[in-house]
Amino acid sequence: MSNKKATKAHSKKSASRFYAVQALFQMEASQSSVSVIANEFETHRIGAQIGLHTYNLADLKMFRNILNTAVKEQSRIDKLTDNALKDNWPLKRIDPTLRALFRAAISEIIIDKTPNKAVINEFIEIAKAFFPEGKEVKLVNGVLDNVLSKLQKNSASKY
Repeated sequence: MSNKKATKAHSKKSASRFYAVQALFQMEASQSSVSVIANEFETHRIGAQIGLHTYNLADLKMFRNILNTAVKEQSRIDKLTDNALKDNWPLKRIDPTLRALFRAAISEIIIDKTPNKAVINEFIEIAKAFFPEGKEVKLVNGVLDNVLSKLQKNSASKY
């Protein structure tokens, strides 16, 4: 793959992750189904032109995979996240954008097609977009590292 094509593919994957966080947030806020929200994003946001602004294109298969895995595995993902948070900050008390971000990131880790450290780095960058002040970014890094460590320990203990 040429460097230009690789950069374009990476950009689409990054956009897929960003849209997935937004979609998961919207699903929670509106109590809408994954199919309704995915269709809305694919029809009206991803690659859409609104006024003078054109939204980024995304890898739609990856976008759907993250969303579907997040919904299918939400109980497991939320338990992993909750266990990685401090006792006095359960998942239900944290910002809904962070919940969506954790669900998307851990979904991609579960899907296991991208190196885990790359997934964590990508979601740290997304956290920076939503939380430019930085303390949430440190939380994202810590929680995702903790979850990854637990998943790797559980995976190793199966063999």
